[in-house]
Amino acid sequence: MCRTPLTDQYGRGVLHGELGIGSFEAYLAAVAGAHGGTPPRGSSHFDSGLGRDLRRWCPPLLGLPAHCPPVHYLARRRELGAYAATRALLRGSGIGAFVTDTSAAPAGVAGTNVMPVGAPAGTRDVPMTPAELGLAALGRAREAVSLRELAAQVADTSGSVNAFLGNVAEALHTASHAVAFVSGGAFHEGSAPTPYEVRRAAGRWLRARAARTADPDPDRTGTAPTRGTPAPYGQCAPYGPHAPVPDEPALVRHLLWAALTTGRPVQLHCADPARLRPFLYATGGLGARIVLLPRAPHHRTGAQLAAEFPHVYADAGPWPEQTLAEAPSGKLLFSSDAWALPELYVVAARRFVARTERLLARWTESGACSHAEAVRIARQLAHGNARHVYGLEPAPGGEAARPYPLEAATG
Repeated sequence: MCRTPLTDQYGRGVLHGELGIGSFEAYLAAVAGAHGGTPPRGSSHFDSGLGRDLRRWCPPLLGLPAHCPPVHYLARRRELGAYAATRALLRGSGIGAFVTDTSAAPAGVAGTNVMPVGAPAGTRDVPMTPAELGLAALGRAREAVSLRELAAQVADTSGSVNAFLGNVAEALHTASHAVAFVSGGAFHEGSAPTPYEVRRAAGRWLRARAARTADPDPDRTGTAPTRGTPAPYGQCAPYGPHAPVPDEPALVRHLLWAALTTGRPVQLHCADPARLRPFLYATGGLGARIVLLPRAPHHRTGAQLAAEFPHVYADAGPWPEQTLAEAPSGKLLFSSDAWALPELYVVAARRFVARTERLLARWTESGACSHAEAVRIARQLAHGNARHVYGLEPAPGGEAARPYPLEAATG
C-alpha cells in the first residue's frame, strides 16, 4: 500500500570489522536476551525466531538462497568483505533514513549496555558514525545525543560545578548536530530538581569522575560492573579512566528538564512507561515533544500514554496491531532498535512491514477503513510521523526511489 522507505527513529548503528560465527551468534544472543554468549553444543541462535527471519531475508541480499546454512551465509559475508556486506544489507533493508543513538554502549540490545560475551577485540564501542551509516545505506542518518554522554564530555573540560552547569546548558542549546536527545529509564519524577539539589549532585558526580580518572582500576574503585553482566540502560558504563560513574538522580533529572527547553525531541527509554505519568503531566505545557521507547512487553502502555498526552509519541513496537489499538496512527513511530549487525535492521524492517501490511489488509477487507485511509496510515508509520517529530528531510531521490520491501515481506 505504501511504497516509500521507512524512517528508523531509533537504532544504534553498525559495527566496523569482520565477525566470525561465534561473535556473530553472541550478538544474536544479546538481542534475544540470552546470557553467556554462544549457545551450547548442538544448538544455535540461528534457530531462534530472530535467526530464522535473518536466514529468510538476509541471504538473498548477499546473492544466496533464503534459509541457506549459517556457515554458508557467514562465508559469503567474509567473501564480500564487511563493508560491502553491510552496504548491501542496509540498502536492501527498506530503511531510507535513520535517527541514530551514538552513545558508547548499546542501550538497545536486550535492555543492556554491555558488549556481549565473545565480541571480538577491536569491535568494542566502534560503530559507524551517522555519516558513515547514511553513506552505506544510501540514505540519511542523523544523531540522537545521549544526555549522559553529553554531560561526561562537558565534565572533561569543566573545572568547577559552576563551569560544568553553565557549559552543559550551552552544549544542550548549541548541539546543532542533534535531532533529538536520549535519556535513560530512571529518575523521571514529576518535577524538576531544585538548584541546591543540582549543585550538590553535580559536585558529587564530578568528584567521583575525578577519582575514577585518578584510579582507573575497577577492582580498586569498585565503580565498574563485572564484564559481561547486563545492567539497565544508564546504570552501567564503558571501562577505562574516562568512564562515567553511577548516576546522580538529581543531575539526571536536571539534564532531562534542561533538554526539554531546547525545542528538540527527547527520547525516553522506559522499562514500564506507566511510571512516567506524573512526569508527562508536568511537562505538558513546555512545548516539548517526548518519544517513549518502552521495553517489551510494555509498548501497549506507551501507546496509551501517547494517546493521552498531546506532546507524547511512542514507539510502534514489534506488534503494530497492539499499539494501533491504543493510539492514533499519527502518534506512533517505527524503530528497528538495531545495534551492531546490519542484519538486525533488515529483520526489524521486514517484520514491521509484513505485520503492518497484514493488519491494514484485514482492516480494508472488513470495511474498518478505506484503501486510501490504509495508505495514509502506512505512510504515517513508515516515515511521516518521524519526519514531523524530528524535522527530517524526505529520503534522497524522492518518494518512489527506494521502495520498502513489501513484496519480500508479504510473499
